[in-house]
Amino acid sequence: MNTPHYIGGHWVAGEGTDILSVFDPSRAHPFTELRAASVGQVDQAVNAARQALPAWKASATGERAGYLRGFAESISRRREALIDVQMRNNGKPRHEAEIDIDDAIATFGYYAHLAEGLADQQNRPVALAAPGFSAHTRLEAIGVVGLIVPWNFPLVTSAWKIAPALAAGCTVVLKPSEVTPLIEQTYGHIADELDLPAGVLNIVGGKATVGGALSTHAGLDKLSFTGSNTVGSQVMHSAADHCRPVTLELGGKSAIIVFDDCDVDQAIEWIIAGICWNAGQMCSATSRLLVQNGIAGALLPRLAEAMKKMRVGNPLTEEVEMGPLSSDAQWRKVGEYFAIAQEENLNCLAGGTTLDRQGWFVAPTLYVDVPTDSRLWVEEIFGPVLCARRFDSEAEAIALANDSRFGLVATVASADLQRAERIAEALEVGHVWINSIQAVFVETSWGGTKGSGIGRELGPWGLASYQSVKHVTRCLG
Repeated sequence: MNTPHYIGGHWVAGEGTDILSVFDPSRAHPFTELRAASVGQVDQAVNAARQALPAWKASATGERAGYLRGFAESISRRREALIDVQMRNNGKPRHEAEIDIDDAIATFGYYAHLAEGLADQQNRPVALAAPGFSAHTRLEAIGVVGLIVPWNFPLVTSAWKIAPALAAGCTVVLKPSEVTPLIEQTYGHIADELDLPAGVLNIVGGKATVGGALSTHAGLDKLSFTGSNTVGSQVMHSAADHCRPVTLELGGKSAIIVFDDCDVDQAIEWIIAGICWNAGQMCSATSRLLVQNGIAGALLPRLAEAMKKMRVGNPLTEEVEMGPLSSDAQWRKVGEYFAIAQEENLNCLAGGTTLDRQGWFVAPTLYVDVPTDSRLWVEEIFGPVLCARRFDSEAEAIALANDSRFGLVATVASADLQRAERIAEALEVGHVWINSIQAVFVETSWGGTKGSGIGRELGPWGLASYQSVKHVTRCLG
C-alpha cells in the first residue's frame, strides 16, 4: 500500500493530499488505506503513455494478442485471491464475485483473438466509382486513452476498456474508483509479470481531483468513462474543450415487462435477478417492473414474499443471496429514497428499510402501483429497490418502458416469442433480454441510448471505439 500507483512501469508512492480508506462494507470498517496520486503524477502517467505509444502502436498484432492472452492467464491464476477482494471490498456474494473474475478473463481472451485478426484488416481496397484512382483503408490506434471506471464492477469494467484499447495499439492511463482501489492494481502486477513495455499501462488512483486531472489532460486522444450522469456530463464538457472523442456508459432506469402468459415462478426469478444482483448497484438494474393485469394479482404478492425471504448478509461468513451496499454514501442515498417513498405514501409490499445491523445493508424492496411522476419511478436509485406498475396492452407497456430519460437495457418476459421480439424492436434501449436473466457476453455490445451514454463497449464495437479510420487514395495516372 506504500506504492499503490503504477506509472511508466514503476510502482510509486502517492503524492496527493487525499487518503483513501478501503472498507469492508459488511462491517462498515476500513481494512487498509493508501495515499492518492497527485495531479502531477497524473501528468507523469499521461506522458509515460505518450512516450510508449509509437512503439506499441507499431507493434505486431500477434505480439499484442500474446500480452492480452497473458493477462487472461494471469487473472485466472489469481482467481481465488481476486474473488476474495471482490467479496471483501464490494460485499459481493461469492457466486457474483466468481462471475466477475470469469468475465475479466473472457474479455482479455476475446480481444486477444480479435487482435490476431487485425493485420488481415489493414490496407483493404475500396471500390471507387471514378476511374483512375485506387483507395484502401487502414484501422489505426486512436492514441493515448484515459479510462475512468466505477466501484460497482471493478476489474470487470476496466477489463472491458483495457483489453480492446491495448488490442487496438493504444496506450492507457487507468483511474480506478476511490471506493475500490485495490483490485485494479492486479493489472499493474500482471504487466510487470509479462514485461509489458513501460508506459503502455499506467494506473493512478484517487478521488475527484485525480479524475478531473485525467479527464481534462491535453495529452489524451480519447476518454472512456463509466459512472454517474453528473460526472459523465463533466467528462463530456472536458472532451469538448479538446474536441476529442468519448465513450460514456452512464445511468439507467430500466424496465422489465412481464406478460400474463409467463410462468410466475420463472418471472420472479428474472425480476429478482434484475434488481437484487450486486444489491441493485447496476446501471442496468431493471428497477421498473411493468406487469400485465392478468398476472399481477398472482405475481406481486409472491414476488414480495420471495424478496422478504432473500438471505442478506456478510458473504465472507454466511451463505447469502445479496450482500451489503458497497459504501456508506450509497447506503445513505438508498435510505433517503426510502424516506421519499414514505413522503409520497407509496405502497410498500416488501422492505423499504435499512437493516439494523453492522454493515451497509438494506432490505430488498418492492413498491407497487407507483405513479409515473414519483421520484422513485423516475430517478436511478442504485439499490435493490423495485417499483411496479400494471398495464393492459402491448402499446401501453412500450409507452411506459420508453417514457424515461434513460435507455440502457430492458427485459421482456413472455411465452409468445413473436410478441417478445416485437417489443424488443420497439424499446429505445441498447440491449434487450428475452426470457432471461441479465446474461452479458463479451461478443455482444454494451451501451445505451438517450441519457444512458454514448458509444458501445464489448464485441467488435468495443475494439472499433479505440481505432481511427484512415483512407489512402492514390492517382493511377
